[in-house]
Amino acid sequence: MKRRQFLSTAGAGLAASAAVVAPAIAQSMPELKWRCTTSWPKSLDVPFGASETIAKYVAEATDNKFQIQPFAGGEIVPALQAVDAVSNATVEMCHTAAYYFIGKDPTFALYCSVPFGLNSRQQNAWFQDHGGQDMLNEFGKKYNIYGIAGGNTGTQMGGWFRKEINSVEDLSGLKMRIGGWAGKTLSKLGVVPQQIAGGDIYPALEKGTIDATEWVGPYDDEKLGFYKVARYYYYPGWWEGGTALHFFINLDKWNALPKAYKSLLALACGYANMDVQARYDARNPAAIKRLVANGTLLRPFSQAVMEACLKASNEVNAETSASNPDFKKIYDSQVDFRNDENLWWQIAEYSYETFMIRMRSKG
Repeated sequence: MKRRQFLSTAGAGLAASAAVVAPAIAQSMPELKWRCTTSWPKSLDVPFGASETIAKYVAEATDNKFQIQPFAGGEIVPALQAVDAVSNATVEMCHTAAYYFIGKDPTFALYCSVPFGLNSRQQNAWFQDHGGQDMLNEFGKKYNIYGIAGGNTGTQMGGWFRKEINSVEDLSGLKMRIGGWAGKTLSKLGVVPQQIAGGDIYPALEKGTIDATEWVGPYDDEKLGFYKVARYYYYPGWWEGGTALHFFINLDKWNALPKAYKSLLALACGYANMDVQARYDARNPAAIKRLVANGTLLRPFSQAVMEACLKASNEVNAETSASNPDFKKIYDSQVDFRNDENLWWQIAEYSYETFMIRMRSKG
């Protein structure tokens, strides 16, 4: 009797515990449906695919309780209004390149890329292990956004030009689609920068509204068809040594997420951050071969052009730092980190790559 009584009592206790735990689990995994607007057309499968990646993993990990639906630029808001849509809670989150929003504050460029700045590995190290992401998210509170790195293009190409650029003087009067902080630098050298979303660049170049454009690199540029209307393809994209893309989340929505959902979303974004550059690194070599086969003429920027651009970039950053405390604080952190990283890079990475290139050239 005592044994049967114990089992009966224990069973009742377990049932009561389950009744308490089940609602707790349900409360920690509520059903949510978010929208993620992007700054990309769907045809650019690598950057647009980043939002599809996080949507897939978050949904699978929560048995579809937390769903995120990606949208191409223009489907909800224009591509260059993605941050505004998150800030005012039109959508819960977006995927974009933060330097599109330097008109709000130049500090946005530091999420993404500044001329002669960090490369992709250095950016990730600065974001994750040197307080970079924390500094940027402190700044982001002004716009009610929380940012998580979500992809990197690696060092970009220098863009497509209708004519050769042999000297600094050849830049004067050039109308060029160029995103972000680099436009400020090039304007010092006479370039007329234009901010145009990816899906709108080709017609502008075709009609002669612009004389040159940059986007990312061979894989994306081939898809956008620039080689059909501009012959000269320059390198390197000194303005984007490693362009970080970000997921921006409405700060109120982020703060309201259960801890489990925050962790899942951060993990999914971390995977996308790695995946974007892996895809570009894997696909760019074949794309550049195809472009050259179709008549594209590869050209390096001259040493004189590179040095003039570096000088102009240093002037822009010094002027901005003098008037913008947020920019100065974060930029100074990046510069200090870059200097230390470049010392290490020369000892290990650069010496290794230089040797391998020399050996390959010997056959």
